[in-house]
Amino acid sequence: MKKFNLIIIMLFCFNINFSQQSAEAKQLLNKVSENIKSYKNVFINYVYSLNNEELDIDEENSGSFVKEKEKWKLEFVGITRIFDGEKLYTISPDDEEVTISSENPEEESTITPNKILYFYEDGYTMELDRVEYLKNRSRSNSKYRKKIQYVKLVPKDSDSSFKYIHLGIDTEFNQIYKVVETGKNETVTTITIVDFEFNVKLDDNIFIFNENDYEGYYLNIID
Repeated sequence: MKKFNLIIIMLFCFNINFSQQSAEAKQLLNKVSENIKSYKNVFINYVYSLNNEELDIDEENSGSFVKEKEKWKLEFVGITRIFDGEKLYTISPDDEEVTISSENPEEESTITPNKILYFYEDGYTMELDRVEYLKNRSRSNSKYRKKIQYVKLVPKDSDSSFKYIHLGIDTEFNQIYKVVETGKNETVTTITIVDFEFNVKLDDNIFIFNENDYEGYYLNIID
């Protein structure tokens, strides 16, 4: 009976601690979300890596992403994607092709740069995870370290293609620093934000696809 009571107490304490961790994680992510929504626009440079030891995959590429309201532009491995609020334009110079379609974010089950700013808002259970300290190159004081608080997100959908995500938050500015997604096939996808800028001056035509700039390209109009 004593052992049974001890187990009950331990479970009770675990549930309380998990609830506290979950509440603190949610509070932190709410701050991040509020920050992002307060910006007129966001511009990021990032590093995207893909790793799976069993399949001998180890890739790393860099890219950039800019978003203002519902419009965005993504550049990655030579491909440019522009969403002008109505249509998504995928421009491939190697193929000399432009694919035009209605945007459907649900087609991509993995976390991509164009989802990184908002994907965590729904569909996950969450708790605080590890803390990482990084040397902050932007500070003259070499002893100053940037604190990255990770939040572990587990998808509520059992059919999800990944097991969990670790979302790293820069706690000084309440900004996303890193997203690490671990798939059910043990593929680890990591997006690390190198530069994070907001409320920047953007070219008036940055979200406009100009067909004249791609003379000779095949236009693949899906819908």
